[in-house]
Amino acid sequence: MYYIQKGLAILIGSILLSIGINLFLAPYEILDGGIIGLSLILHYLFDLKIGLMVIMLSLPIFVMAWFKYRPYFYNSIHGLLVSSVIIDLLKPLRFLLDIGATYAAIIGGTFVGLGIGIMLRFNTSTGGTDLLAQFISDKTNINVGVIIFIIDSIIVLIGGILLSASTLLLSIVAITSVGIATSAVARKG
Repeated sequence: MYYIQKGLAILIGSILLSIGINLFLAPYEILDGGIIGLSLILHYLFDLKIGLMVIMLSLPIFVMAWFKYRPYFYNSIHGLLVSSVIIDLLKPLRFLLDIGATYAAIIGGTFVGLGIGIMLRFNTSTGGTDLLAQFISDKTNINVGVIIFIIDSIIVLIGGILLSASTLLLSIVAITSVGIATSAVARKG
């Protein structure tokens, strides 16, 4: 029964994440943090497929996970693959709404956070920089949350420099919404 619930969590979480990206973030060039944020930057600059870029950028981290954190590898590979495929499948959603960039940042960030939170409740994720942060934390004894915040901040700052100041500001709003929604949903018990 648990594996059915986990499979549903991956599917529902991936759909919510993909709706947040395609319906709200991508149309306004808004970023998320982590590997998804890097993939969005590559999409905005070079029109590369977001889901495919998530997989490509995650490969080195997953290779590292295979050797150092095998349970994490097994728990996250499904989330990575399913969410990446659904992100690219739901690309047509990008043209359905026109609600304004600020609302899109808040709502898109909330959808992304809900998707991530649902997956985290079942000990799975899309992988990415969270694992990288865990590696760094293990070596440095710096809090993993601080490291994730630093990584996400650097990615959003790079995106703001490469794209625009409005991208930077809207992405800060989106990431705040992601964090709030993820924390609210991922809480166990």
